[in-house]
Amino acid sequence: MSSPANAERPAARAPSRARRAGRGFSAAASGVLLVVTALLVPLAILSGWARLDIGDVDEYVGTMEPLASNEHVQADIAAAVTDRVMRELDTGPLQDTVAEFVESAIRSFTTTETFRTGWNAANREAHGAVQRALREGDGNGAVTLNLAPITQQVKDQLEADGVPFADRVPVEDVEVTILEAHRFPAARQSFRLLQEAGLWLAGAAVVTAAVGLLLARRRARAAVLTCLGGALACGALLIGIVIGRRATLDDLPRDVSEASAAAVFDALASAPRTLAWAVLGGLLVLALVIAVLAGLRRTRPARR
Repeated sequence: MSSPANAERPAARAPSRARRAGRGFSAAASGVLLVVTALLVPLAILSGWARLDIGDVDEYVGTMEPLASNEHVQADIAAAVTDRVMRELDTGPLQDTVAEFVESAIRSFTTTETFRTGWNAANREAHGAVQRALREGDGNGAVTLNLAPITQQVKDQLEADGVPFADRVPVEDVEVTILEAHRFPAARQSFRLLQEAGLWLAGAAVVTAAVGLLLARRRARAAVLTCLGGALACGALLIGIVIGRRATLDDLPRDVSEASAAAVFDALASAPRTLAWAVLGGLLVLALVIAVLAGLRRTRPARR
C-alpha cells in the first residue's frame, strides 16, 4: 500500500509543471513582444514623418524651403523658365544673345527673397497634388511645380529693366516635375498605410515594450536586447534610405536633373534620417546604461 506522502507527490508535481509551463509561455510572449517593439521603431519613425512632415502643409513647405537656395534647383528653374520664354520670342539673329540675357536675369532673380517667397507659395499650392500622388495615385503620379508666380515676377523685373519683348514673356504653363510617384507603386501603398497609422505605431511600440518587459524574467537583459534590436532596425532604415536614394537617381527621366532630384530626395528624407540617427544613438546609450547598472547591481556585496 502506498503511504499518504506518496499519494500527495503527483498532486504536488502538477502545480510545479503548471508554473513551468506558465513561465515558458511568459518568456515566449515576452520575446515576441520585444521583437515586435524593435520592428515598430523604424515604422513609427516613418509614420510620424508621413503624417507630420509630409501630411502637414506648413511642415511640407518648411521641408522644401531650403531648396530655394540650392544652386542646382535654381539652375533648373532658370533653364525651364528661359526655355518657355524663348519659345514665345523670335528675335532673329539675336535669339542666343537674348536667351543668355534672360537666363542670366532669371538666375540672378533666384537668389532674391522674392524668389524664395514665390517658391514657398508654389510648394504650398503643390502640396495637395503631392498628397494625392503619394496616397491615391491620381493621374500618372507625376507632380509638377507651377512656376507661374515666379515667371510673373521675372516678367515684371524684365519690364522694369526695359528689356525688349519682356511684355511677351508667357506666365502660364511653366512647370517642373518634383515627384513621379507612379514609378514606385509599392512605396506609394506603404506611404498611405504609414500616414493613416500616424502616431499609433509609436504608441504601439511603447505598449509592446512595457508588456514585454513585464513578462520577462530577466528584465535588464531583455531591455538591453530590445534597445539593441531597435537600434539595429534603425540602422536598417538608414540603409533603406540610401538604397531608395540610389534607386531613385538611377531611374530618372532624361529631362530631370540628377543633382536637383538628389536635392529634393535629401530634403524629403532629412527628417526620418535625422530622427533615425537620433533614436539609434539614444537606444545604444540606453542599452549601455542599463547593462552597466545591471552589472553594478550584480557585483554589489550582499548585506548581512
